[in-house]
Amino acid sequence: MANDWLLLFPEKVRAMLQRLPLSLLTAVEEIRVREGRPLEINYSGKYHFLCGDGALTKHPEEAYRPDREDSHRLLDLISNHSLYTMEEELRKGFITIPGGHRIGLAGRTVLSGGGVEHLRDITGFNVRIAREVQGAADGILPYLLDKGGQRFMHTLILSPPQHGKTTLLRDLARQISTGGQGKPEGRRPGLKVGIVDERSEIAGSRRGIPAFDIGPRTDVLDGCPKAEGMMMMIRSLSPDVLVADEIGRPEDAEAVTEALHAGITVLATAHGKEVSELVRRPGLGGLLENKMFERYVILHRSESGLSFRILDSQNRRLVVSPERIGGDAYA
Repeated sequence: MANDWLLLFPEKVRAMLQRLPLSLLTAVEEIRVREGRPLEINYSGKYHFLCGDGALTKHPEEAYRPDREDSHRLLDLISNHSLYTMEEELRKGFITIPGGHRIGLAGRTVLSGGGVEHLRDITGFNVRIAREVQGAADGILPYLLDKGGQRFMHTLILSPPQHGKTTLLRDLARQISTGGQGKPEGRRPGLKVGIVDERSEIAGSRRGIPAFDIGPRTDVLDGCPKAEGMMMMIRSLSPDVLVADEIGRPEDAEAVTEALHAGITVLATAHGKEVSELVRRPGLGGLLENKMFERYVILHRSESGLSFRILDSQNRRLVVSPERIGGDAYA
């Protein structure tokens, strides 16, 4: 079922969503449920509120307002009726479910030792819909290869949230693992890819089995912290290319450095609008100053769609694409 994520929602909310046109339903990126406040949906970079009859409006006073029963039912469904088994997710403020969909949570924090122990009185949900877009990397992949077209360069993809980083990363992993097309003598061979999927969003694994097509030569460490997972991959799974999403901590940088020194290509993402912003971050500044990455892919989203810029290790612009890439998929 293409829109099986609808089953996450309480019956009343699900019925409203199912009244949306199919074209719009398949483009939905976020659904925000806030108890006692207007029900909101985001798609293609736009937002609307949802009325009780399934109509869209820009006026919040016209929208359906989820009640306490809706909140409790939604929390019950996304936790598979076992909220107590998700204490770690509640501490982090999000739950990732099979299919790579991530639900951000808002409510009252319970503190312990100066840190967040878990969330209670959860009344806000941001359901982020993950979608597979094969071909999203077509226009970018050639610029990440060396002159011989055989070696992938160490690459960092950056953008603000909701600009397509994970969607692009997933398709790059698939294409690198599968190999290039063309005549046998000139065909780029598939490589061993290792994905450290801390939030279960890249592969969307369920019981260790990826829900998305990530290529025939790809291994996944699901739900594993990035730094620890990268070191595990290096020691035991011998990847040619190591993939990780949203790096930024000092321990992530140490693991990336270890991989580069081991001769493994690193393909990662980070939050940011420009490379210059990352230099000031303790976890990433050293990697950039030492020019560890050979390519930077910067994604930008506007009403006309997604575009990208590609820079080399010297921050020199290689290409700018105003064209839309990867459709309206969200990551």
